[in-house]
Amino acid sequence: MADLTGARWRTSTRSGDNGGNCVEVADNLPGVVAVRDSKDRTGPALTFTPDSWASFVHAAKSSR
Repeated sequence: MADLTGARWRTSTRSGDNGGNCVEVADNLPGVVAVRDSKDRTGPALTFTPDSWASFVHAAKSSR
């Protein structure tokens, strides 16, 4: 499990007012990108390599 101490969490500027249905991403840690549910900030986080996260974001953007 990655050490997420010092993670700076952010939500997308596109999240808007959607009733809290969004995720937060921390991409300031070396070698890891963490993702968590914004409604459960003390709950678990998924972690990805930066390359895997970039591939996911690219795929999500291209399927709009």
